[in-house]
Amino acid sequence: MLWSVHGDGRRVRDGELIAAGERLSWPLMVGFGLQHAAAMISATIFVPVAVGMPASTALLFSGVGTIVFLIITRNRVPAYLGSSFAFIAPLFAAKQHGIAAQLGAVVVAGGILIVFGIAVKALGVRLLESVLPPLVTGGLVLLIGLSMAPYAADPFQAQPGIAAVTIGTILLCLVLSRGLLARLSVLLGVGAGWLLAAMTGQIESGKVDAVLNAAWLGWPEFHAPELLPSVMVLSVPVVLVLVAETVAHVKAISVISGQDLAPSIGDALIANGLSTTLAGAAGGTGTTAYPANTGVMAATKVLSTAACAVAAGFAMLLAFVPKVTAVIDTMPPGVVGGLGLGMFGLVGMLGVRIWSQAGVDLSSPVTLMVAGTAVLAGVGDLTISIWGLELHGVAWGSAVIVIVYPVIRRLRARRDK
Repeated sequence: MLWSVHGDGRRVRDGELIAAGERLSWPLMVGFGLQHAAAMISATIFVPVAVGMPASTALLFSGVGTIVFLIITRNRVPAYLGSSFAFIAPLFAAKQHGIAAQLGAVVVAGGILIVFGIAVKALGVRLLESVLPPLVTGGLVLLIGLSMAPYAADPFQAQPGIAAVTIGTILLCLVLSRGLLARLSVLLGVGAGWLLAAMTGQIESGKVDAVLNAAWLGWPEFHAPELLPSVMVLSVPVVLVLVAETVAHVKAISVISGQDLAPSIGDALIANGLSTTLAGAAGGTGTTAYPANTGVMAATKVLSTAACAVAAGFAMLLAFVPKVTAVIDTMPPGVVGGLGLGMFGLVGMLGVRIWSQAGVDLSSPVTLMVAGTAVLAGVGDLTISIWGLELHGVAWGSAVIVIVYPVIRRLRARRDK
């Protein structure tokens, strides 16, 4: 059996953790799976739409990639892989070359990530930990969580009332309720905000018409990749972001679960790389573990990979149901903003928790400046073009904290000798 039943499968004490290899009754796990889907599917669809690629195909390979991830990590690391926002810039820049060329960039990024993961497994986790000490990993978690701020703040401002109801419902469920009601708080918050938007006529009429006109059944749109050197090079910086996001996710889950998952980092990198390669080979966008996914698990303490598998199955099913995909597209901006504000902020604070638990010395001006510069680069979406290659905030922030910090640390150590 893949999962052992936690307790009697129906009741859970307050604060009790549902581990990766555990599950509750399947009806409850379906609810937890839908909660993950509600938090992440909207963003998964957003990325391909933004770069002119088929949304249903990205949704299909989001689910396929999640199953691949769970298998390769041997059911130890819970995660839902959605469309990575890091691919937006290079895929948008390659849009003029067509979908085939865009997919070539995705395949190359996935292949490089697989090689990197194999290297981590072959050379050992200690090597990775020497490159990514607690200050770096905590900084990456903080950077990635807070870099998502615009994707929460902008839609929140568009519909502040609905956003407030969404995040307010989640908080009330967490604070005032006990047991399963608190653990399903994210799903209830999304439902409350969505219902309010529907009742007050704040869902775009065009999207409602799209739901009415959409077919019930349909095939995703598949495409084959084309490897163009001028486009492939655009995906190379994305690999750094994918590494940072994957390592940050594993570290964050380690903090939430209280288990050392460092030995699974190599497997997680290989799994994310394979997921991205499969997506690029057929028409999907590159994948990654979502901060919202981590936030849901941190808020509910449900780490069961069964919930992730259910969410993956739901995503794959929706890829063949255009009408339901159109319904998801009606999710109001306020719901996205309210949910994002809570989940992304929670992920950022997990980075601070990693620093705290590792006893990172934050009194050093050098440490504070490097960490602060990296975080601000991500939050401010610092965008600089070098030789025609446009790099965004997460890439620059990750580079500063992963590459610059070790160099400065060694220079200072030499000075102090």
